[in-house]
Formats: sequence, C-alpha cells, structure tokens
Amino acid sequence: MDASTWTSDEWLAGTRDWLDEQLAAVGIKRTGELTQPRVRTWGTVLRADTTAGPVWLKAPGQATAFEVPLYGLLAAAAPRWVLDPIAIDVQRGLLLLPDGGPTLREELGDGDLSEAMTRVLPQYAELQIELTPHVDYLLVAGVTDMRPAVMPQRLEEALEATSGYSDEEAHKWVAAQRSEYAARCADLPDRVSLDHNDLHTNNILGRPDAPVRFYDWGDSVLAHPFSSMLVALSSLSQHLGVAPDDPLVLRPRDAYLEVFGDPAELRAELELACWIGKVARALVWQRALDGDPGEFARAPLETLWSLRMNSWEFPA
Repeated sequence: MDASTWTSDEWLAGTRDWLDEQLAAVGIKRTGELTQPRVRTWGTVLRADTTAGPVWLKAPGQATAFEVPLYGLLAAAAPRWVLDPIAIDVQRGLLLLPDGGPTLREELGDGDLSEAMTRVLPQYAELQIELTPHVDYLLVAGVTDMRPAVMPQRLEEALEATSGYSDEEAHKWVAAQRSEYAARCADLPDRVSLDHNDLHTNNILGRPDAPVRFYDWGDSVLAHPFSSMLVALSSLSQHLGVAPDDPLVLRPRDAYLEVFGDPAELRAELELACWIGKVARALVWQRALDGDPGEFARAPLETLWSLRMNSWEFPA
C-alpha cells in the first residue's frame, strides 16, 4: 500500500463498505461521510460519525501492518490501557477503533505537563508489566525484536540503511562505535516488554487525574521496557524548554521507575536502555519512511548520531 492507493476511489469505496459491514455487525450505523484526515507514508486514518459517536479506521502500511493484530493482543492482555477495537481485519490490514476522546496534549494545552506525566508514566509502566508474560505472542503478532542481545546486529542494519546519506562524518562516527555499543548491550539487564517507541502526549488519550489509554502502536518494538522513556522524556524536555536534568523532567522519570523498584537503583539502567534504544528508534524511522523519506529523510541518521549524547538526550 502507498498514499496513491489509500486515496484511490476504488480503495476508499471498498473500505467504506467494510466499515459499514463491521458497524452493522455490532448494531452501529454510520451517520456521516467517511473522511480522510491523514495520509502518510506509513499509513492512513479515516473518520466517520456514527450512532455511537465518532469512529476511526486505521490502515497501516506494509512495514507497520503488525499494528492490526497487535491491537487484538493488547485489548486481550491489557484492556485497561488501550482502546477496544470494534473490528480487526488482519488480511486486509484494517483496524476500526472507537473515539478515545481528547489527547493529553489537547486536554492540558499549556497546563502542567510535568505533573501530568508524573501521573501518567506509572500507568504506562503498569501496562508494560502486564505485557511481560506475553512476549512470545508479541513476536508472533509481528512486533520487531529489539531486545539487548540482538541490538548489535540491529546497529549493523541501521548503518546499512543509512549508508546512502550525504553526511559521511556522522555515519563514520556511528560505525566506529560498534565495539562500545555491543559491550554496553551486554551490560543491560535482560528485562523485556513492549516499547511504544513514540510515547508523547499526543499518543495518550484522557486526563492525568484518571486512567488514560495509550494510542498509536505502529512504532512499537519488543525491547527493554525502559527504552520507552527515550521519546517520552526527550519530548517532555524539549516541549517544556528545560534541560534534561531539570526536576520537571526527573520527577516523571522517577515516578515511572518507582513501579519497577527503587528509582535510585534503576536510573543508570534507564539511561543505558534509552541510549541503546536510539538504534531501534532509527530503524523505526527507516521502516516508517519505507522508501519514500520526504521531509523526514534525515531522521534515521540523525537519530543514530544522537548516540554521541548521553542517555535519552536528542539534539533540539
């Protein structure tokens, strides 16, 4: 699938028919036109009003098609934390979801994001703990293996994927880190769960003073759970305009870690997991772009080059 397919009259008509059939099967009727608010290289999202409120249809691209069966697993294994799909069609690659309400960013606006994430990140940690027994099923669903033991090989894949970029200096620098990277992967404790890999306030639905739901799992990988903080903390730091070691960032970090144990004993492990996870993040960018980089062409290599920065830090 690509953007031209998703916007074709034939695909849209067939998808509309599928949507109506799935709604009818659960006693819901569409009351408005099917609109297409988003078309990206990595997928498209459609929306329709119904007798049960708005619904959202997602069609991931081939590289992220695993999100469709993954939602079924998430809804079964951790239903408190995700939207319950109305319908899933693995063969066609279609996912139909109810409306989850405003995102955390929409709810808060310029409100206290630090306090909000201090409340929300422990909920995400609970989700990860609930998913830990389901590692084999996550792999069967098609989630990419980014556990520490395979990450040296993933670095080789990332270097190959970015070898055609014009910035040879950055690429050579990353290539020279192979030995250190492998050694540090071996040092990382063998925890494993689902890493959302794009955890920020626009992918969290609800309010911080109530249970939230986590949305948009198309970037997720199987990894050390703490690597999820790579995007969560760096995006918070940049959005607030504060340094990575600012208490406004460290307080949510420690609230997350407290679910797993003593934050003081786990901070170094989190920093290492995030540093190693930059390679996974680069490969996630690469698969999302899927040969059509456009405005995000440099994202995979820039993410790799951020290995020169400690922990979960990214360039501004």
